[in-house]
Amino acid sequence: MKKANIKASGFIIATTMLIILSTGCVNYEFSRNSSTIENLENLYMLASEGDVYAQNMLAEIYFFNEHDSQAAVYWFEKAAEQGHDMAQFNLGSIYREGIGIAQDYDQAMYWFLRAAEQEQAMSQFSLGMIYFYGRGVPQDFEQAMYWFRRAAEQGFAEAQNNLGRMYDEGHGVSQNYEQAIYWYRRSADQGNAIAERNLGLVYNIGLGVAQNHEQAAYWFRKASIQGDPSSQQHLGLLYEDGKGVVQNYEQAVYWYRRSAEQGYANAQTNLGLMYQKGLGVQQSYAQAAYWYRRAAEQGEPFAQGNLFTLPAQYR
Repeated sequence: MKKANIKASGFIIATTMLIILSTGCVNYEFSRNSSTIENLENLYMLASEGDVYAQNMLAEIYFFNEHDSQAAVYWFEKAAEQGHDMAQFNLGSIYREGIGIAQDYDQAMYWFLRAAEQEQAMSQFSLGMIYFYGRGVPQDFEQAMYWFRRAAEQGFAEAQNNLGRMYDEGHGVSQNYEQAIYWYRRSADQGNAIAERNLGLVYNIGLGVAQNHEQAAYWFRKASIQGDPSSQQHLGLLYEDGKGVVQNYEQAVYWYRRSAEQGYANAQTNLGLMYQKGLGVQQSYAQAAYWYRRAAEQGEPFAQGNLFTLPAQYR
């Protein structure tokens, strides 16, 4: 049995959002001929004298290069207290994740809010995520919507996708597919793979727009090229069924395999089925069993059932 084309959530989770290395507008330069030690000594001196950019840069060096979270927090705090928005964001991220220090959502919220008030989009997005999942605060979709919108209106692609998802699902707002598509498209136009996938799903199913498999294939392909396994699985289904594209089993196998090799259970099931039937690939019960088992180990019910359709020696 083939795994059906199911609408995925497509929400950018980012619960462990990477701390972004950005020092802002550094107002000093070190000599290219200076040694690393001299550079660090000069940086430390400037930071100690209160240079906010030096404080933030020194904090980043401690965090990323020296892996000294305590020292990083000390200097991030120095810069953050002077209003450096990236230091505030980084400090909030460290507290939210508990990286090298005790996890503290109150401190994370405090610093994200300080940065968000300066229209720092990553902090606004982070606040949206905190409220959406109720991490350290009561879950509040309206607050999540508020912060996603503020970041989205600044062009932050991840927030645009999530705002679209809120409209798509009706979280914190009345369900509105037109608004969902609007925000998905703004995010997708910046190359956001999850938004591209979501547009593919919208066109594939026909939510708020006329069903259009050609458009679905277009957006799934853009996301697939970026390595999104769900989109690769969906694109494989379109090639297998000949919807929106010329039916091509070899291409179906190609995209199923790209997705399956990333551990995507649905694609593993479908790749197993292609091997079992010999569609786009030489028939191989051994390969079918291999991919069914990989999917079954993840609890995929179609794969578990398909294993029992193979000859006994391959089950």
